[in-house]
Amino acid sequence: MTTGVHDQLSRPLQDLRISIMDRCNFRCTYCMPKEIFGDDHVFLPEEALLSFDEITRAAEQFAALGVKKIRLTGGEPLLRKDVPELIASLRTIEGIEDIALTTNAVMLPKQAKPLYEAGLERVNVSLDALDTEVFQEMSGRKTSPNAVLRGIDAAIEAGLGVKVNMVVRKGVNDEEVIPMARYCKEKGLTLRFIEFMDVGQTNGWDFSQVVSKKELHERVSQIAPLEALERNYFGEVASRYKYRDSDVEIGFISSVTETFCGSCTRARLSADGKLFTCLFSEKGSDLRTIIRDGATDGQIREWIRAVWEKREDRYSELRTEESARNRKKIEMSYIGG
Repeated sequence: MTTGVHDQLSRPLQDLRISIMDRCNFRCTYCMPKEIFGDDHVFLPEEALLSFDEITRAAEQFAALGVKKIRLTGGEPLLRKDVPELIASLRTIEGIEDIALTTNAVMLPKQAKPLYEAGLERVNVSLDALDTEVFQEMSGRKTSPNAVLRGIDAAIEAGLGVKVNMVVRKGVNDEEVIPMARYCKEKGLTLRFIEFMDVGQTNGWDFSQVVSKKELHERVSQIAPLEALERNYFGEVASRYKYRDSDVEIGFISSVTETFCGSCTRARLSADGKLFTCLFSEKGSDLRTIIRDGATDGQIREWIRAVWEKREDRYSELRTEESARNRKKIEMSYIGG
């Protein structure tokens, strides 16, 4: 039986993001800059990662507390072997209505069909530019953006829903806003622009590099006028619009200029089993030890409940230039985007 749980600000627990891998084949400047995550960087050993059985068991207890949506993330989650097996296992959990996966799409030509057949419904593809030079600057690799576009096509062919996420950084890839919007409109794909955020300690963030939702909206409106859409559910982070001349949607995730902490319903589970109640957390709570020390399902569920009920996070509402600089936040590649 599902029993809801609420935090100190009356926000329900409804969404769970599970990082299954801290490694990635890209070195995106806003997540895993290559200057920090070089060839000698030490990633988590395999034994530190939650097993698929442990992930499923934890997800069952989250579902019992009201979680309806699960997104698998990383790092690059498809670097982990046998992800379709995990999808199939999660698909059996009562109460879970939606399972998605965030990826850079490079591995989708081989994996899209098995993922779909296992029960995956959608992929959220990270793509920050169509121009090769800009794409390579953002991704920190010499990969062509065509590798991502092939992955998107493979996902569509397999039957998966596709949403495209673009992090916009002023002076780096903001000239790609219109080309990206045109590409997604022509393909019938939902594009979501994400304001450059101060996640972690290594991405060199400051306010001057943020392209605001207002400015992005104005730019995209050059293609066709936009009309606002109602939110699909409480806790949806994207402000949704559609082009007036089509049914194609476009969204804006404005964690910096128009914060949405008041309706945040997301918990995050790191690859090594730390539970985080905010993307900008300084530390997490150790669920892996609870599981491996032999806790019952009921004990795991009540532990999760206790963590969530103490939650007071609203970092984006309180953010200042100083707090962004001084807070020792967990890296996005570890906690999952």
